[in-house]
Amino acid sequence: LACAETASMAGLSAEIGAFIGGVSLASSPISQYIAINLKPIRDFFLVLFFFSIGAGFNIQLISAIWLPTLLMSFMVMVIKPATFGWLVKPLCRQQYTRWEVGFRLGQTSEFSILLATLALTTGLISESAAMLIQATAIVTFITSSYLVVWFFKSPIAIKDHLRHD
Repeated sequence: LACAETASMAGLSAEIGAFIGGVSLASSPISQYIAINLKPIRDFFLVLFFFSIGAGFNIQLISAIWLPTLLMSFMVMVIKPATFGWLVKPLCRQQYTRWEVGFRLGQTSEFSILLATLALTTGLISESAAMLIQATAIVTFITSSYLVVWFFKSPIAIKDHLRHD
């Protein structure tokens, strides 16, 4: 809250301040403690985040954006894994591991929704463009989650039979 208020006083949006505060908190030594002990609160806010995405979605625009959404989602889920796989090539020689890294990162981020909302409120993009970005994020979140669960084992399982989610 302090970062959001400071950013607001500096003429920036509260969202930018909150983002800066989150990044600085994530890079601090206390981040592991927070991640472990505040997991129920994190999960609660994660539910609220996805609820707010759904509640803010304008269903009337679906007929206008469904095809561009599918095309953009397909492009993101093909281009991003290939790009990350290529970028990681000097670090990892195993093709399977490179594809796994690519697919685990092969979605749009929550930050794209934040930027789209900010651009919409400042008048930089139209509502249909913001909904297109949001719909693409939703489709890639869902699709990439299932792809990762189906095709890649979890590296942090206690027992071998638990490696598939």
